[in-house]
Amino acid sequence: LKLQPRTLRSALGSLPDANLALISVPGDFAAAEARKALRSGLNVMLFSDNVSVSEEVELKREAAEAGLLVMGPDCGTSVIGGVMLGFSNRIPQGDIGIVGASGTGLQEISCLLAQAGHGISHAVGVGGRDLSDQVGALSTLAALEMLEADAATRHILLVSKPPSPAVAERVVDALAHFNKTATVCFIGADKPNLPENVTFARTLKAAAEVVTGTSGKETKTEWQYNFPQLDSDRQRVKGLFSGGTLAAEAQVIFLDQGVSVSSNAPIAGSVFADSATGHVILDLGSDEYTKGRPHPMIDPAVRKDEIIQSLEDPTVAVILLDVVIGYGAHPDPAGEIASVVSAAQNDRPVVIASVTGTDEDPQGRKSQIEKLADAGIMVAPSNADAAKLALHCLASNG
Repeated sequence: LKLQPRTLRSALGSLPDANLALISVPGDFAAAEARKALRSGLNVMLFSDNVSVSEEVELKREAAEAGLLVMGPDCGTSVIGGVMLGFSNRIPQGDIGIVGASGTGLQEISCLLAQAGHGISHAVGVGGRDLSDQVGALSTLAALEMLEADAATRHILLVSKPPSPAVAERVVDALAHFNKTATVCFIGADKPNLPENVTFARTLKAAAEVVTGTSGKETKTEWQYNFPQLDSDRQRVKGLFSGGTLAAEAQVIFLDQGVSVSSNAPIAGSVFADSATGHVILDLGSDEYTKGRPHPMIDPAVRKDEIIQSLEDPTVAVILLDVVIGYGAHPDPAGEIASVVSAAQNDRPVVIASVTGTDEDPQGRKSQIEKLADAGIMVAPSNADAAKLALHCLASNG
């Protein structure tokens, strides 16, 4: 049997024409491996997390000087020329190029585009901190320039949690000089001043609608539910998310409806999580949950315990979940969730979910939806719709 390469040097010996290295090692060693790759003339997708900001800046500056790109650290998703890297979904080829400072945000928006009959040229992840003041959008600006020069890309879509005003201005100013049109989705942010070739969206769903030209149009109603009457003590929504950007989008939906919410990863308008009272939306994929253990998209154990606790909590009215499928994800996340919910007592909170993925993914979106529905879980067409559905459930119970 042919042995797999154990070092970057031996891998390059096997694939001398390679132009990209995907690095997934513990954070303490990740920057050194990325530096080796850059000095070998390779672009880098840095899947590893727990890499310091100072190391990230150094790597991205070195990449810029060499005309290379560093995607990450903590870059969970990219699709380059149809090649799926990290957590990714089977999306048709098309002419929309995406730059994402958020893995699950990139997945959700590309899957919504696919469901609307559109495809992507590339989806470039840059890491969740790239648009921070410290990093200054180094990889975002480089990736946008690459898409501007790419003949296969007609429209550019940028998705991120809100950057600082200075970084947002820098990015928008760069887009203003492009020949191509663009859509900017700074999740939960107020609309910045935009040039004529750039449009703005506040949520992932809204961004997909802008790009597909369906904003403000009547869409097919895919979900109609009768909510059970809940005990009067059940007044809270507990969001248990594997995707940080999906958790952020859910917070936006709550805040835009005038509903207060807390989170361990709060956006502007939310507060830090207090799970004992009020509505709370947790990002279970954040570093405090994943250090030394797999991400919940790979191993559902972290979220399983949280779901069980929430099912038994007499103050919880709705448990809100994201189910992210695709390559790299757990082979049957819906089945894992369904088994836990099915084992719960009848007098339990309403469970509402959405499935980020496509029918062409290994797990199959339709199959995952059916498993959830068979367990009595309400399934909405998108993450944003699921958050709205949770609020409708609360309203129906007075």
